[in-house]
Amino acid sequence: MPKMEIRSNQAPQPGGAYSQALRVGDFVYVSGVGPKHPASGEIPETIEEQTALVLESIRNILAVADARMDDVVKSTVHLSDLSLFQRFNSEYAKWFPEPRPVRTTVGSQLPGIMVEIDVVAWTGE
Repeated sequence: MPKMEIRSNQAPQPGGAYSQALRVGDFVYVSGVGPKHPASGEIPETIEEQTALVLESIRNILAVADARMDDVVKSTVHLSDLSLFQRFNSEYAKWFPEPRPVRTTVGSQLPGIMVEIDVVAWTGE
C-alpha cells in the first residue's frame, strides 16, 4: 500500500526529518503536533489554549486528508507536567464526539511547551 504525504499550511511545519502526516490506505497518521501558531509562531500561555491550538492544527491536517476529528481512533498525548491533566482533559473532551478515541497520556520533557499530541484516524467504511 503506497504512502501519501499530507501537509497543511494551517498547522506547524515539521521541524525535523519527518512528515506532518501520512495517508496509508484508510488510515491517516498525524505526527506529534505542538502548540505553535502556524502563522505567527507564538505559543499560548495556558494548557487550555495550548491544547485547543494543537487540536485545531490536527483538525486542519486531517481536513487535507479528507478526514475529521470523529475519524480519530487513537491519540497519544505528552504533557510536560501530569498535574495539568484535568485542565488538559477538559479542553480535549470538547474536540471529540462519543465514542472518543482511545488515548495514552504520558509525562514528557517538552522544552517550552506543555502539550504535544499525535493521532491516527480511520476513514474506511
